[in-house]
Amino acid sequence: MEIVTGALSSVISKLGELLIGEYNLQKGVKGEIMFLQAELESMKGALQKVSSTPPDKLDIQDKIWARDLRELSYDIEDSIDTFMVCGKSNQQTKLHGINKFIDRSVGLFRKAKGRHRIAFEIRDIKSRVLEVHKRRRRYEINLGVDKPVRATVDPRLLIHYTKVTELVGIDEARDELIKIIMQEEDEAPMQQGKIVSIVGFGGLGKTTLANAVHAKIRALFDCCAFISVSQTPDFKKLFKGILYQLDKKSYDSINEKTLEEEQLINELRDFLQHKRYMIVIDDIWEITVWKIIRRALPDNDIGYKIITTTRNIDVAKQTGATYLMKPLSLNNSRKLLYRRIFGNQEKDNNEGNGKYIDEELDKVTDKILKKCAGIPLAIITIASLLARKERNKMDWYEVCSSVGSGLESSLDWDNMRKILSFSYYDLPSHLRTCLLYLSIFPEDYEIGKDRLIWMWIAEGFIQCKERGHSLFQVGESYFNELINRFMIQPVYDEQYGMLEHCRVHDMMLDLIRSFSNEENFVTILNDMDHTSPSNTVRRLSLQHGKEDRAKKWATGSIRQVRSIVVFQFAVDLLPAFQRFGVLRVLHLEGCNLSQCCSLKYLEYLLHLRYLGLINTSIPNLPDEVGNLQYLQTLDVMESGISCLPTTVLQLKKLMCLRVHWFTRVPGIGTLTSLEELSWLRIDDISTDIIEELGLLTELRVLRIAFFTEWNDKLAECLRELKKILIISVIIGQRSIGGLDTWVAPRHLRRLETRWGCWFATLPAWLNPSLLLDLSFLSIDVRELQQKDLEILGRLPALYYLDLRVDCKNPRIHRRFVVGARFFPCLVHCALWGFVQPVVFERGAMPKLTRLVFTFSMHSDGGIDLGLGNLASLQEISVCVRPGATVEEVDEAKAKLRQAAEIHPNRPTIHIDEDEDSDSEYIDTKICPTKNNAHCMTQTISLVRKARRRRI
Repeated sequence: MEIVTGALSSVISKLGELLIGEYNLQKGVKGEIMFLQAELESMKGALQKVSSTPPDKLDIQDKIWARDLRELSYDIEDSIDTFMVCGKSNQQTKLHGINKFIDRSVGLFRKAKGRHRIAFEIRDIKSRVLEVHKRRRRYEINLGVDKPVRATVDPRLLIHYTKVTELVGIDEARDELIKIIMQEEDEAPMQQGKIVSIVGFGGLGKTTLANAVHAKIRALFDCCAFISVSQTPDFKKLFKGILYQLDKKSYDSINEKTLEEEQLINELRDFLQHKRYMIVIDDIWEITVWKIIRRALPDNDIGYKIITTTRNIDVAKQTGATYLMKPLSLNNSRKLLYRRIFGNQEKDNNEGNGKYIDEELDKVTDKILKKCAGIPLAIITIASLLARKERNKMDWYEVCSSVGSGLESSLDWDNMRKILSFSYYDLPSHLRTCLLYLSIFPEDYEIGKDRLIWMWIAEGFIQCKERGHSLFQVGESYFNELINRFMIQPVYDEQYGMLEHCRVHDMMLDLIRSFSNEENFVTILNDMDHTSPSNTVRRLSLQHGKEDRAKKWATGSIRQVRSIVVFQFAVDLLPAFQRFGVLRVLHLEGCNLSQCCSLKYLEYLLHLRYLGLINTSIPNLPDEVGNLQYLQTLDVMESGISCLPTTVLQLKKLMCLRVHWFTRVPGIGTLTSLEELSWLRIDDISTDIIEELGLLTELRVLRIAFFTEWNDKLAECLRELKKILIISVIIGQRSIGGLDTWVAPRHLRRLETRWGCWFATLPAWLNPSLLLDLSFLSIDVRELQQKDLEILGRLPALYYLDLRVDCKNPRIHRRFVVGARFFPCLVHCALWGFVQPVVFERGAMPKLTRLVFTFSMHSDGGIDLGLGNLASLQEISVCVRPGATVEEVDEAKAKLRQAAEIHPNRPTIHIDEDEDSDSEYIDTKICPTKNNAHCMTQTISLVRKARRRRI
């Protein structure tokens, strides 16, 4: 069971706004608001304590109290927001004469009525808060004796007693880890100490691997110990356990109660100081815990090895060298599944299907293993379910369908959920809330990182506590922490290799869905009917379903819905917008709204913070969108809208505006809260908008599509944007040196100036000692020298480089060399326009996995590029420039393939000799100056085609 704090944090903040805001509250109301603030602060503290307690340790009265308080917090926020919206929506319009008098009179009457209503509601809220408190006290039961605590066994302990013959795929990982542990740079493997941390998702087999390594090499050491650390460790008991394992005879009778923690630490240090020892510390949750344990494990000249396991990559990095656990391969996953189902009868069958599995079962097995994603714990759990089923496809399909649906019920399943819940309850309360929100998305859905963060912000999950950081940046840190704790899986963009999406593993999704369902956090409508038992719907996910079932949940209260996320096959089930009185998030990505759903009632959603209409095929936005005074995010990317209405300029709280580059924006000067603007189209008709750009000083993300003659004002306005982290500029007509006068801010992360936007030379501000955060660079430079390439190579965080030079420039005809230690973090590299091949020396680009480059047959230095010196290379793409004979091209291809074949990693290689000049292709064909849909569609097609060809 998950206890979340509901809307308490934002309610307390909004009560403060009522006190200091110009709302002219009735006499006595402010005192009651101050009482509510203090009462709710105390309740919030108590609720946070309850939220950290596992469900099996919670009293039923605490659960009921927490549920009531959470639901009450939502109702309070709805009331306050309604009052605030009404107070700000009654602004006088530009009327004259008798109309102005009448409007002013009506406005005053409405405001007085609103103040009376909020006074009444504040008193009602106060009475409800007191009643929740009294009810809890009223039904408290004191039995006079302590309640017996049922002993539970940690399911992870069973791993220590697993037979080696039951393990699958462990040998390779075990031997790889032993090699890392035992090998030292000075080739004296046993004479020095080493610490290695195994890190990975819960259930991935970290403890199993550590145990296998411990069993394999323990004979090489004078003494060994394997100890598990709980989330709240008793250090005296832990240190006593280590001492006992190191020397059972000497420490059999040691009593940790009579010794202080410091005495036990000193005892351990003295015992290990002159011994060659190996210690395994399993399941470390906090770095502070590790630091205390580390004090007891001395460095010595004889040699020691320490292995730790953790689910948190930040903890692993601070512990020592990291070993990232890998999921089981498909073959090993199949072996493990069949071995657990059929036992010894499958022992000698490599594939595990043999005579025991027919073709139909083999097909459903693939579906089951896909859901398990190579996680041994998941495979073993499902195998235990299948072992009790008949060996037929219908029963197995039933198990497959139930995975991730919350329908499973067995001891093995409960054990797996308990193991996963350890990670869940270790999260801070704000991260648990953000993670629960992901239950609103379907299974296997790729969730956009940025859009998810904006939805969190709209829901009020993110409170900006760090000075100098925006809400989005705080949300980004939340997202990264969930990645580092392996609660969500990162999904990297195929083209750029950047982290753009995430997904939730089926097993974790099942866990958070069950928590969400119990606490009425999200109500889901799909064929599995994951609906909440409550009649009050707070968040609604329409995935797919039949209309008759939709009517069933529609009979409940949906006026309190705060988020609606609708997916493609359920758009017909969406109720009319005017039914949602307090809606904050409306996400309709991929839904075709051109025929089935009208936006004409959008104006009723006065509380709306997030409006996502991505790829919805709507021709335009209604003018009434300007009434959404609280709107923070407007995302109409890929929607088909040619021009935004002028009323968009009334959205003073808008922080994120996303449109396609063919969509015209009527202006931007009034949108001074904007932090992201993607894209801003500038053409012959809209050049005046350039000067307005300099007013958006809060911008962090800016993408510009420039389709007119170059205007020097753009660089001047860009200099005013001091907070820019990400900037993209594409120009439809070739321009050299237009941005040479711009100076990037020091905290820049991503720069993309392409498709006609050329720098004359490498900008002087591309200084490795200043741009410490620059990880993505896509840039065209007409003239490049060897020293410029070395400057780029010293950028400390550069992850992705797409560099194009002018092949017609005589200075580019020389040979460029990438030396050792240059580009230390680069993973993806594309080099265009170099006449002579770029040569890589040993030690260059140590992390590079993907290399793309052009190759000219007129080069006079041969084709020995030093590809073998790129230690991590996995993929090579080569574009051979035309101008050579067929024999010359074939010879070049053969040598390049030979270089790939002798590389230790055997990277894949793709060679394309039909390459257009990239610069000419872009500059001559992408110039959409006409305002018509056909030209715009053609432009998009050309750009996408060019992108596919280049990378």
